[in-house]
Amino acid sequence: MTAKETASVPAMHPLAFRKMTPDDADAVARVEAACFPVPWSRESFWREASNENTSYLLAIDEETKDVIGYAGCWILADEAQITNVAILPAYRGQGAGTRLMAASIEAARARGATAMTLEVRPSNTPALALYHHFGFKEAGRRKGYYSDNGEDAIIMWNTALATAPIS
Repeated sequence: MTAKETASVPAMHPLAFRKMTPDDADAVARVEAACFPVPWSRESFWREASNENTSYLLAIDEETKDVIGYAGCWILADEAQITNVAILPAYRGQGAGTRLMAASIEAARARGATAMTLEVRPSNTPALALYHHFGFKEAGRRKGYYSDNGEDAIIMWNTALATAPIS
């Protein structure tokens, strides 16, 4: 979907969620490039989708069949680390991120995760609100973490993943 097409999406269509496969790398890289100042490469997503220790879910617009977002995490033992959560700008503010995050938490739980962590920019107030909604708490900072502007990263944890509400 081009930037012009995403700018013209009138309202949220029904969404479906499914596991990312290596064949989805191009679509996910397009979402990534639209959402982040320093995007991961297509090859990175191909490798992530091929890794048995990852869980990547896609948000699919059921009407257009386009990938409109994704959430990824690494899962080792009982911990999951969110790598990225991204929703195309035209689909934001309509609940897509909340539904995608809920699906990602459920997928991590299904793989035995009882705790989840992530890093987020202090300036990303919508993401901070999303993570707080799901019970994440600030646990520290990584000074100068983001290479594009030297912004810190807030480290967040949810250590009660097994009992956290998913809605």
